[in-house]
Amino acid sequence: MNIVAEAFGAIAVVLNFIGYRQTHVDKYLLISAFALAALSAHFFMLDAMAAGIGTLLASVRNFIAIKHRSNTILFFFVAVNLGFLAYEWFVLEHSWIIFIAYASSLIFTVGSLVIRDTHTIRKVFLVAETLGLFYAISVGSIFGTVFNVSNLISIISKLRKPNTVN
Repeated sequence: MNIVAEAFGAIAVVLNFIGYRQTHVDKYLLISAFALAALSAHFFMLDAMAAGIGTLLASVRNFIAIKHRSNTILFFFVAVNLGFLAYEWFVLEHSWIIFIAYASSLIFTVGSLVIRDTHTIRKVFLVAETLGLFYAISVGSIFGTVFNVSNLISIISKLRKPNTVN
């Protein structure tokens, strides 16, 4: 086990646990951006390139989405995700499992840049987190798995409470 990689994973878990409890989308995006940067380092250290790229793009996307939302930004991040997917699939010939990681990344991308309601974004992110969980398990990521399970628990617990502030 790579202790440094798992330490980055642990940091990501703590930050995202805090992030998913935010009642305002911009606060969630900011805290989540730092969590995703830590998770990206974690996945790159585990040689899980698809997840490393997806979470790094997500971190940058979240920082941008706090202040800027447009179709141009959305199309840019979708295109970059699809470009990296094509590169990994056709050039590097990585396993089919990368499609799960990139599907999760694309759902997060569209949700983060289009949805402004915290209740709606949590519902959409349930699907993306579930896909991320399958990928984390498949690449043997301990804290990636904990990260997704923690996020799923956070989302479900917040969805059960009434939505009062966006």
